[in-house]
Amino acid sequence: MAEQHALFDPILRDLSDRSRDEVLAAFSAVQYAANPVAEVQLPGLRDVTLRRQVQKMLTLIGRVLVKVDGTHWTSGYADDVAATLTAQGWQPLSAVDRAVLVLVLVHSVAIPRSEGILTGDSWKSARPTTVDELRTTKISGEERRLALQRLRAAGLIQLSGDHSGGPSYIPGPQLQRLTPAARRRLQDQLILAAAPASPIAEAIRARKGITEDEGAA
Repeated sequence: MAEQHALFDPILRDLSDRSRDEVLAAFSAVQYAANPVAEVQLPGLRDVTLRRQVQKMLTLIGRVLVKVDGTHWTSGYADDVAATLTAQGWQPLSAVDRAVLVLVLVHSVAIPRSEGILTGDSWKSARPTTVDELRTTKISGEERRLALQRLRAAGLIQLSGDHSGGPSYIPGPQLQRLTPAARRRLQDQLILAAAPASPIAEAIRARKGITEDEGAA
C-alpha cells in the first residue's frame, strides 16, 4: 500500500516496519470496513501515537477519525471538506432515496428522541420504521422498494432484527461515519421537522437562536 500511495510516504517512512504495518492496517480498517472497528482489535487504533499517524494519513485525503460508542473507530469526511462538497452541489443520492432515508431517520431516531425514548447522539435505535410508515402518496411502491434496496446496499439503512410484523428498517452503519458536528446538525434538522412543538425542538431553537417558524422552514 505504501508503494501504491506515495502521498503517505512522508508519514510512513520514519516508522519501523511493524509500526508501519499496524498503521496501514488501522487505516484500511477505518476506511473500508462496513462497520466501526473495535479499538482493541488493532494496535494502530489502540496506541495513541500510532493512531495519530492514522489521522495524519486521513487528513491528506480530506477525512478524519470518528470515534463511535467510546470503543470503536471509523472514518468520515472532515467538516470543512463536507461543507465544500455541499456548496458545490455534490449529492450522491437521488431525491427519492433521500426522501425514503429521511422517513426512516424520522421514525426511528427523530420521533423517539423528541419523545425522550432515545437519548444521546447515536444513530442506534430500537424503534424500527415499518413499511406502513414509509408509504406516502408521492412515492410509488416500486420506487420505494428500489430506494430501500439502494439505501441498504449503501449501508445507510439496514433491516431490523425483528421481522415478526414484516420487514422494518433502522439506520445503517454508514451514518456512524458522520462527525459529531455533522451528526448533531442532521439530528437537529430531523427533530425540528418531525416534532417542531416538542420540548427538545424548543431547546434546539433556543440553542440556535431561531424561532419556530424559522425552524419549520
